[in-house]
Amino acid sequence: MAIPALDCIRNNFPEAKIIGIVKNRAKGILRDGPWFDGFIDSNDKSWGGFWHMTKQIRECKADMAVLLPNSVRSLLSVWLGGVKDIYGYHRNLRGMFLSGGPKPVRNNHGIVPIPMTEYYLGICRWLGLSVPDKVQPKLYIGQQVLKRAESLFQRHGIRKNDLVIGLNPGASFGESKCWPPEYFAELAELCEKELDAKVLLLAGPGEERIVQAILQKSRAKIINTHDEVVDLELLKPLVQRCSLLITNDTGPRHYAVAFDVPVVVIMGPTDPRYTASNLDRTVVIRKDLYCSPCHKKTCPREHQCMTGITAAEVFTSARNLLKENK
Repeated sequence: MAIPALDCIRNNFPEAKIIGIVKNRAKGILRDGPWFDGFIDSNDKSWGGFWHMTKQIRECKADMAVLLPNSVRSLLSVWLGGVKDIYGYHRNLRGMFLSGGPKPVRNNHGIVPIPMTEYYLGICRWLGLSVPDKVQPKLYIGQQVLKRAESLFQRHGIRKNDLVIGLNPGASFGESKCWPPEYFAELAELCEKELDAKVLLLAGPGEERIVQAILQKSRAKIINTHDEVVDLELLKPLVQRCSLLITNDTGPRHYAVAFDVPVVVIMGPTDPRYTASNLDRTVVIRKDLYCSPCHKKTCPREHQCMTGITAAEVFTSARNLLKENK
């Protein structure tokens, strides 16, 4: 969702040296793109990591910093790193440290939710940068990663003309975002039987329990990528290869948008207004309950926002979306 803002900054400062302060595990998402000339590990969970990061920032001798996160911690790292001109949103008592930046739109209930793509571009607009009328995120894949993906496809018998349905059952946010594994298991059977599709199960570290529950409950011949140790970089060509992706409301849905892959999003506790952009080939399935959106990591009730969405409902949306995008 930040890619359009990164595009904007690079296009407006084509000769600048731009360093991305990014967590190590996320560098693979951005690697091979045109945005950054280098990276600093955003390792700020410990004081040692924070001070090491600050030291690296100071060594860059940067003229300015653009903050996409709203946190005080992200501000302190560049301020203590000696950057004089710092721009970002005036939130969380950061105003006295910022050189400038927009204020979020508020109403009587607080900050008004807007798509995060537009939210990040709000900083670019405040800076007076040239912003294109239509923004479309795009990701890039290096040749070495493509070779790794091709090897994976060959090992699992995925051929060029196969219909491939990707299933992404996890979410780093927390279990409240996760559609039940037994529902994914049933959906896999429907995709295999009704569409003659190969079902590609996408799962990351820490999602072993979800993967095993799906495999145990489904009779479909699911291609399990979990044992392949798929990191966020290798995930890019896997999503790109999918004919359609079915996912919880989490990162891979944005990969699908960047690669123009049709995507069905199963949304529970999160507010759809934050991601309401570039939805041309996206279907969002959501139950509007009295308690949603709650943005809680663990549901304190019966998780009805997710359990109320059936496998048949998701499958119908997936099939229709495939027909529309032939």
